[in-house]
Amino acid sequence: MRVRVGTAGGRVAVAAAVAMLLGGCAGAADDDGKTSAGASAGAKGAAAGDAGKKATAAARGGTLGPAGSACELPVSFGISKGWKPKPIDAEKELAQVSKGEDGDLAGELAASMLRQGPVTAACEIDAKPSGSIGFLRVWKGKPGDADAGGVLRAFVAAEEGAGKAKYHSFKTGGGVPAVEVEYLSTNKLLKETKKESAFAVGTPDGPVVLHLGGMDTREHEEMLPAFELAKQTLKLS
Repeated sequence: MRVRVGTAGGRVAVAAAVAMLLGGCAGAADDDGKTSAGASAGAKGAAAGDAGKKATAAARGGTLGPAGSACELPVSFGISKGWKPKPIDAEKELAQVSKGEDGDLAGELAASMLRQGPVTAACEIDAKPSGSIGFLRVWKGKPGDADAGGVLRAFVAAEEGAGKAKYHSFKTGGGVPAVEVEYLSTNKLLKETKKESAFAVGTPDGPVVLHLGGMDTREHEEMLPAFELAKQTLKLS
């Protein structure tokens, strides 16, 4: 994040504000790059339609996306048992932070967490209740931006430290054309790298990106079955 703070007090205030935004997700070290450099980069899970990889099936704990679910989205998909979903109203959160004492600074930091490239955070599914440290996050774009591949590439390009991205196309279990990426995210300051995965689909209401992070590569791999479940069950709402 390209944020400069003049005082330690300012840093604390901004950090507290951002932690409140996403239910403490920053404190969980999901996407801040604080990872184990020695963690294995090999994936246990796989994309739907990619027969070269296998993952243990995740027990389904419900469906996310339809009206009345925890997060109402342009798509619906199954979530793993024990994972806890929470909707994100990005515009509301940004407005609240901008009114705080740190104003522009807090808003800039919050925007870097709530927006990535052409999409905005809409929902996060917390893995902690099931014993893992990480999130499956859902990001939405504006109607008309339906090129899933282009949106996904812009999403990865907007992440500082992202590299070695590998893309491929597939169809979700619900028959929706999708593009998936596996890439490495490096924290240059800590010189630590972790694996991340995401896939994107186009919908009449705009593109949707599902992103799986994790505290480190090991945690990421342990959560891959939940990512696979989303891919295998996703359909348009």
